[in-house]
Amino acid sequence: MARTLGVRTPRHLWIVGVLALVWNAFGCTDFSMTVTRNPAWMAPLSPEMIDWLDNAPSWTIVTWALGVWGGLAGALLLLLRSRWAVAAFTISLLGLAVNQIYPFVSDVPAMLTSPASIGITLVIWVLALFLLWYALRLRGDRVLR
Repeated sequence: MARTLGVRTPRHLWIVGVLALVWNAFGCTDFSMTVTRNPAWMAPLSPEMIDWLDNAPSWTIVTWALGVWGGLAGALLLLLRSRWAVAAFTISLLGLAVNQIYPFVSDVPAMLTSPASIGITLVIWVLALFLLWYALRLRGDRVLR
């Protein structure tokens, strides 16, 4: 096992870190494909949903980017055992929180009010909160340096 300052790298860090990396890489893929309007990626979306995305204020793109790219950076920093994982996961969570304002102040398409869409949003929140808590715990245990 790798050691730094006498603290072993727990096995769960590798499991959580790799899963976080895959999860956040998907978020970054979704962001990139949506922002570039990849035709194959956009095909399943309703015209109403595409109009809603097209009319979103530019700050929603910025906060979405902070959310997904911050999460990816956090996962990579976690795997590197860097204390900066906490900052990256904090930025990711703040990006998510601010980004969630827009659906509350706009007329959301039906696609976003489905049980599946609400469920995905809840999973995103739970995982973002968990990853920040996990990184804070590892930093407190001196696993992150």
